[in-house]
Amino acid sequence: MRIDRIEPSRHKKGRVLVFLDSGACLKVTEGELVEFGLRAGDELDADTLNRLREAGGVSNVRAKAAEIIAKRPLSRAGLVRKLLDKGASPEEAAQAADWLASIGALNDTEYAATLARGCAAKGYGPAKIRAKLYEKGVPKELWDAATADLPDSAARIDAYLSRKLAGTAPDRDTKRKLTASLLRHGFLWDDIRAAWARVGEDLEE
Repeated sequence: MRIDRIEPSRHKKGRVLVFLDSGACLKVTEGELVEFGLRAGDELDADTLNRLREAGGVSNVRAKAAEIIAKRPLSRAGLVRKLLDKGASPEEAAQAADWLASIGALNDTEYAATLARGCAAKGYGPAKIRAKLYEKGVPKELWDAATADLPDSAARIDAYLSRKLAGTAPDRDTKRKLTASLLRHGFLWDDIRAAWARVGEDLEE
């Protein structure tokens, strides 16, 4: 197969378009252009064409991965899922994630800690924070470290009840609503009950 022409991409810096006489277009990097010694008019045998397509596929997925991570942080598993959704093969997605991890752009430990702090700032308790870590693909072995330095649940529940009660004695319906709200935000039943006891209120099971 013969190379008809080679043009720089108008939309992606560092990207080169290799047009073949069959009508196909290969997207490669400038480095791959030099590595393969590509020139207009060259004939590409089947082996070279396959290697060029494979190299181009890997670099394209890497570029997509870098664009995704630049927009917002993700876990490794979350990034791989997005790349698969965009048409990457499992091997290409894994290679791109490994590459980003190797240059320090993808770090599950840092991502887990940042996510946990963000959830705590939104008022989430430990159960909901762990659910978010699971949802975002953070490995379970990182959860304890990610949540170790978060504000104490007891203090946060006490502050919430103090703000809502404003010094008044709650009736049964108020206690039910505030307890339900704390549970929805991921605080644990035993912690909530202990907090009610600290303000002199019993909590029914």
